[in-house]
Amino acid sequence: MGAAIDPKVLRARIESIDKLPTIPNTMKRLFEIVENPKVSLSEIATFLSNDPALVTRVLRMVNSPLHGFPGKVSSVNQAVILLGINVLKGLLLGATVFELMQKAMAGLWEHSYACAVVARTLAAKRGIKDLEEVSVGALLHDMGKVLLIFQCPDDYQRLIDRAEAEEAVIGDLEEGFFSVTHPNVATWLMQKWSFPKNLMEIIGYHHKPHLSKTVPMQTMIVHFADIMVRARGYGFAGDAFIPPVHPVAWEKLGLSDDEINSTLDEMELSLDAVEGLQ
Repeated sequence: MGAAIDPKVLRARIESIDKLPTIPNTMKRLFEIVENPKVSLSEIATFLSNDPALVTRVLRMVNSPLHGFPGKVSSVNQAVILLGINVLKGLLLGATVFELMQKAMAGLWEHSYACAVVARTLAAKRGIKDLEEVSVGALLHDMGKVLLIFQCPDDYQRLIDRAEAEEAVIGDLEEGFFSVTHPNVATWLMQKWSFPKNLMEIIGYHHKPHLSKTVPMQTMIVHFADIMVRARGYGFAGDAFIPPVHPVAWEKLGLSDDEINSTLDEMELSLDAVEGLQ
Protein backbone atom coordinates (compact mmCIF):
# COMPACT_ATOMS: atom_id res chain seq x y z
CA MET A 1 0.00 0.00 0.00
CA GLY A 2 1.30 3.43 -0.94
CA ALA A 3 0.82 6.72 0.87
CA ALA A 4 -2.72 7.60 1.89
CA ILE A 5 -4.62 9.89 -0.46
CA ASP A 6 -4.51 13.58 0.50
CA PRO A 7 -7.89 14.17 2.21
CA LYS A 8 -8.22 17.65 0.67
CA VAL A 9 -7.82 16.19 -2.81
CA LEU A 10 -10.22 13.38 -1.99
CA ARG A 11 -12.83 15.77 -0.60
CA ALA A 12 -12.73 17.86 -3.79
CA ARG A 13 -13.24 14.70 -5.84
CA ILE A 14 -16.11 13.49 -3.64
CA GLU A 15 -17.89 16.86 -3.81
CA SER A 16 -17.70 16.74 -7.63
CA ILE A 17 -19.34 13.30 -7.79
CA ASP A 18 -22.17 14.73 -9.88
CA LYS A 19 -19.69 15.46 -12.69
CA LEU A 20 -18.66 11.84 -13.18
CA PRO A 21 -19.70 10.47 -16.59
CA THR A 22 -20.82 7.24 -14.89
CA ILE A 23 -23.53 9.04 -12.88
CA PRO A 24 -26.98 8.85 -14.56
CA ASN A 25 -28.54 12.14 -15.69
CA THR A 26 -31.50 11.59 -13.38
CA MET A 27 -29.17 11.47 -10.41
CA LYS A 28 -27.32 14.60 -11.52
CA ARG A 29 -30.62 16.47 -11.53
CA LEU A 30 -31.50 14.93 -8.18
CA PHE A 31 -28.22 16.20 -6.72
CA GLU A 32 -29.25 19.73 -7.69
CA ILE A 33 -32.60 19.28 -5.93
CA VAL A 34 -31.14 17.77 -2.76
CA GLU A 35 -28.46 20.47 -2.62
CA ASN A 36 -31.10 23.22 -2.67
CA PRO A 37 -32.33 23.86 0.91
CA LYS A 38 -35.25 25.93 -0.41
CA VAL A 39 -36.66 23.29 -2.76
CA SER A 40 -40.41 22.84 -2.39
CA LEU A 41 -42.51 19.71 -2.23
CA SER A 42 -44.15 20.65 -5.51
CA GLU A 43 -40.75 20.91 -7.23
CA ILE A 44 -39.81 17.45 -5.97
CA ALA A 45 -43.16 16.08 -7.13
CA THR A 46 -42.65 17.63 -10.58
CA PHE A 47 -39.15 16.17 -10.82
CA LEU A 48 -40.46 12.75 -9.89
CA SER A 49 -43.39 12.91 -12.29
CA ASN A 50 -41.03 13.47 -15.21
CA ASP A 51 -39.24 10.17 -14.63
CA PRO A 52 -41.60 7.16 -14.75
CA ALA A 53 -38.88 4.68 -13.80
CA LEU A 54 -38.01 6.66 -10.70
CA VAL A 55 -41.69 7.04 -9.80
CA THR A 56 -42.08 3.27 -9.96
CA ARG A 57 -39.05 2.66 -7.77
CA VAL A 58 -40.06 5.28 -5.18
CA LEU A 59 -43.61 3.93 -4.96
CA ARG A 60 -42.29 0.39 -4.57
CA MET A 61 -40.09 1.54 -1.70
CA VAL A 62 -42.86 3.55 -0.02
CA ASN A 63 -45.21 0.56 -0.22
CA SER A 64 -42.62 -1.95 0.98
CA PRO A 65 -42.28 -3.13 4.61
CA LEU A 66 -39.54 -0.51 4.99
CA HIS A 67 -42.26 2.10 5.51
CA GLY A 68 -45.57 2.15 7.32
CA PHE A 69 -47.86 2.32 4.29
CA PRO A 70 -47.76 -1.14 2.67
CA GLY A 71 -49.90 -1.12 -0.44
CA LYS A 72 -51.54 2.20 0.42
CA VAL A 73 -49.56 4.82 -1.55
CA SER A 74 -50.52 5.02 -5.22
CA SER A 75 -49.31 8.47 -6.36
CA VAL A 76 -46.32 10.76 -6.18
CA ASN A 77 -48.35 13.52 -4.54
CA GLN A 78 -49.53 11.14 -1.85
CA ALA A 79 -45.95 10.03 -1.16
CA VAL A 80 -44.82 13.67 -0.95
CA ILE A 81 -47.53 14.57 1.55
CA LEU A 82 -47.05 11.47 3.73
CA LEU A 83 -43.26 11.56 3.92
CA GLY A 84 -42.36 15.24 4.06
CA ILE A 85 -39.51 16.98 2.32
CA ASN A 86 -36.49 15.80 4.31
CA VAL A 87 -37.43 12.12 4.34
CA LEU A 88 -38.43 12.28 0.69
CA LYS A 89 -35.02 13.72 -0.21
CA GLY A 90 -33.38 10.77 1.51
CA LEU A 91 -35.78 8.29 -0.07
CA LEU A 92 -35.09 9.71 -3.52
CA LEU A 93 -31.39 9.31 -2.90
CA GLY A 94 -31.98 5.75 -1.75
CA ALA A 95 -34.01 4.94 -4.86
CA THR A 96 -31.33 6.33 -7.17
CA VAL A 97 -28.22 5.38 -5.19
CA PHE A 98 -29.63 1.86 -5.52
CA GLU A 99 -28.22 1.78 -9.06
CA LEU A 100 -24.84 2.98 -7.89
CA MET A 101 -24.78 0.47 -5.03
CA GLN A 102 -25.43 -2.39 -7.41
CA LYS A 103 -22.60 -1.24 -9.68
CA ALA A 104 -20.26 -0.44 -6.81
CA MET A 105 -20.46 -3.55 -4.63
CA ALA A 106 -22.55 -6.68 -5.05
CA GLY A 107 -24.74 -7.12 -2.00
CA LEU A 108 -24.45 -3.56 -0.64
CA TRP A 109 -28.02 -2.62 -1.57
CA GLU A 110 -29.39 -5.73 0.12
CA HIS A 111 -27.35 -4.99 3.25
CA SER A 112 -28.56 -1.37 3.31
CA TYR A 113 -32.21 -2.25 2.77
CA ALA A 114 -32.13 -4.89 5.50
CA CYS A 115 -30.53 -2.35 7.86
CA ALA A 116 -33.37 0.05 7.14
CA VAL A 117 -35.99 -2.61 7.91
CA VAL A 118 -34.28 -3.57 11.18
CA ALA A 119 -33.70 0.07 12.22
CA ARG A 120 -37.36 0.91 11.68
CA THR A 121 -38.43 -2.09 13.75
CA LEU A 122 -36.04 -1.21 16.59
CA ALA A 123 -37.08 2.44 16.50
CA ALA A 124 -40.72 1.44 16.92
CA LYS A 125 -39.80 -0.73 19.90
CA ARG A 126 -38.04 2.24 21.50
CA GLY A 127 -40.87 4.69 20.89
CA ILE A 128 -39.10 6.84 18.29
CA LYS A 129 -41.68 9.09 16.63
CA ASP A 130 -40.06 9.70 13.24
CA LEU A 131 -39.60 6.16 11.95
CA GLU A 132 -39.07 7.38 8.38
CA GLU A 133 -36.03 9.42 9.37
CA VAL A 134 -34.42 6.43 11.07
CA SER A 135 -35.12 4.07 8.17
CA VAL A 136 -33.78 6.52 5.57
CA GLY A 137 -30.67 7.10 7.68
CA ALA A 138 -30.13 3.34 7.81
CA LEU A 139 -30.78 2.98 4.08
CA LEU A 140 -28.05 5.55 3.33
CA HIS A 141 -25.64 4.72 6.17
CA ASP A 142 -23.00 3.28 3.80
CA MET A 143 -23.30 5.90 1.06
CA GLY A 144 -19.70 6.91 1.84
CA LYS A 145 -18.53 3.52 0.59
CA VAL A 146 -20.34 4.10 -2.70
CA LEU A 147 -18.67 7.49 -3.08
CA LEU A 148 -15.21 6.06 -2.37
CA ILE A 149 -15.71 3.17 -4.77
CA PHE A 150 -16.76 5.50 -7.58
CA GLN A 151 -13.90 7.92 -7.06
CA CYS A 152 -11.19 5.40 -6.06
CA PRO A 153 -12.31 2.01 -7.45
CA ASP A 154 -8.89 0.32 -7.55
CA ASP A 155 -7.94 1.51 -4.07
CA TYR A 156 -11.22 0.34 -2.60
CA GLN A 157 -10.94 -3.07 -4.24
CA ARG A 158 -7.50 -3.44 -2.70
CA LEU A 159 -9.06 -2.47 0.60
CA ILE A 160 -11.74 -5.17 0.23
CA ASP A 161 -9.05 -7.74 -0.60
CA ARG A 162 -6.98 -6.71 2.41
CA ALA A 163 -9.99 -6.88 4.74
CA GLU A 164 -10.61 -10.44 3.57
CA ALA A 165 -6.96 -11.45 3.92
CA GLU A 166 -6.63 -9.96 7.41
CA GLU A 167 -10.13 -10.98 8.52
CA ALA A 168 -10.78 -7.36 9.41
CA VAL A 169 -13.76 -5.02 9.30
CA ILE A 170 -13.29 -2.84 6.25
CA GLY A 171 -14.15 0.38 8.08
CA ASP A 172 -11.19 -0.19 10.41
CA LEU A 173 -8.80 -0.16 7.44
CA GLU A 174 -10.18 2.81 5.47
CA GLU A 175 -8.23 5.50 7.27
CA GLY A 176 -4.91 3.89 6.34
CA PHE A 177 -5.90 3.98 2.65
CA PHE A 178 -7.78 7.27 2.43
CA SER A 179 -6.87 9.21 5.61
CA VAL A 180 -10.64 9.25 6.29
CA THR A 181 -13.48 6.74 6.76
CA HIS A 182 -16.68 6.25 4.78
CA PRO A 183 -18.79 8.14 7.36
CA ASN A 184 -16.39 11.12 6.99
CA VAL A 185 -16.80 11.01 3.22
CA ALA A 186 -20.59 10.83 3.48
CA THR A 187 -20.56 13.85 5.82
CA TRP A 188 -18.62 15.93 3.28
CA LEU A 189 -21.30 15.41 0.68
CA MET A 190 -24.18 15.82 3.12
CA GLN A 191 -22.74 19.17 4.18
CA LYS A 192 -22.52 20.24 0.55
CA TRP A 193 -26.10 19.10 -0.01
CA SER A 194 -27.41 20.87 3.11
CA PHE A 195 -28.73 17.60 4.56
CA PRO A 196 -30.85 17.83 7.73
CA LYS A 197 -28.69 17.65 10.85
CA ASN A 198 -30.47 14.56 12.16
CA LEU A 199 -29.67 12.50 9.06
CA MET A 200 -26.10 13.81 9.01
CA GLU A 201 -25.57 12.57 12.56
CA ILE A 202 -27.19 9.19 11.98
CA ILE A 203 -25.08 8.52 8.88
CA GLY A 204 -21.91 10.28 10.06
CA TYR A 205 -21.78 8.60 13.48
CA HIS A 206 -23.21 5.15 12.80
CA HIS A 207 -19.88 3.58 13.82
CA LYS A 208 -19.39 5.98 16.75
CA PRO A 209 -22.94 6.42 18.04
CA HIS A 210 -21.81 7.80 21.39
CA LEU A 211 -20.72 11.00 19.59
CA SER A 212 -24.24 11.86 18.38
CA LYS A 213 -25.65 14.80 20.33
CA THR A 214 -28.89 15.57 18.47
CA VAL A 215 -30.27 12.08 17.78
CA PRO A 216 -28.24 9.66 19.94
CA MET A 217 -30.93 6.98 20.23
CA GLN A 218 -31.63 6.99 16.47
CA THR A 219 -27.90 6.77 15.72
CA MET A 220 -27.44 3.90 18.17
CA ILE A 221 -30.36 2.09 16.54
CA VAL A 222 -28.77 2.32 13.07
CA HIS A 223 -25.42 1.25 14.56
CA PHE A 224 -27.03 -1.83 16.10
CA ALA A 225 -29.11 -2.59 12.99
CA ASP A 226 -25.95 -2.61 10.86
CA ILE A 227 -24.34 -5.17 13.18
CA MET A 228 -27.49 -7.31 13.38
CA VAL A 229 -27.69 -7.55 9.58
CA ARG A 230 -23.99 -8.42 9.38
CA ALA A 231 -24.51 -11.13 12.01
CA ARG A 232 -27.42 -12.51 9.97
CA GLY A 233 -25.08 -12.65 6.94
CA TYR A 234 -27.49 -10.84 4.65
CA GLY A 235 -26.02 -8.79 1.80
CA PHE A 236 -22.40 -7.58 1.73
CA ALA A 237 -20.89 -4.43 3.23
CA GLY A 238 -17.29 -4.94 2.13
CA ASP A 239 -16.23 -7.73 4.50
CA ALA A 240 -17.61 -10.85 6.14
CA PHE A 241 -16.88 -9.94 9.73
CA ILE A 242 -18.97 -8.63 12.61
CA PRO A 243 -17.79 -5.53 14.51
CA PRO A 244 -18.59 -5.28 18.22
CA VAL A 245 -21.57 -3.29 19.43
CA HIS A 246 -20.42 -0.06 21.05
CA PRO A 247 -20.88 -0.53 24.83
CA VAL A 248 -22.73 2.77 25.23
CA ALA A 249 -25.19 1.77 22.49
CA TRP A 250 -25.71 -1.65 24.06
CA GLU A 251 -26.39 -0.11 27.46
CA LYS A 252 -28.66 2.73 26.25
CA LEU A 253 -30.73 0.56 23.89
CA GLY A 254 -31.27 -2.05 26.58
CA LEU A 255 -32.71 -4.60 24.17
CA SER A 256 -33.89 -7.90 25.60
CA ASP A 257 -33.22 -11.25 23.92
CA ASP A 258 -36.92 -11.43 23.02
CA GLU A 259 -36.81 -8.00 21.34
CA ILE A 260 -33.72 -8.93 19.34
CA ASN A 261 -35.20 -12.26 18.26
CA SER A 262 -38.54 -10.72 17.26
CA THR A 263 -36.68 -8.05 15.26
CA LEU A 264 -34.76 -10.74 13.40
CA ASP A 265 -38.02 -12.57 12.71
CA GLU A 266 -39.54 -9.39 11.25
CA MET A 267 -36.44 -8.86 9.12
CA GLU A 268 -36.74 -12.38 7.71
CA LEU A 269 -40.34 -11.72 6.72
CA SER A 270 -39.38 -8.46 5.00
CA LEU A 271 -36.34 -9.58 3.01
CA ASP A 272 -38.43 -11.02 0.18
CA ALA A 273 -39.49 -7.45 -0.56
CA VAL A 274 -35.95 -6.62 -1.63
CA GLU A 275 -36.48 -8.61 -4.80
CA GLY A 276 -39.44 -6.42 -5.68
CA LEU A 277 -37.35 -3.27 -5.54
CA GLN A 278 -34.78 -4.40 -8.08
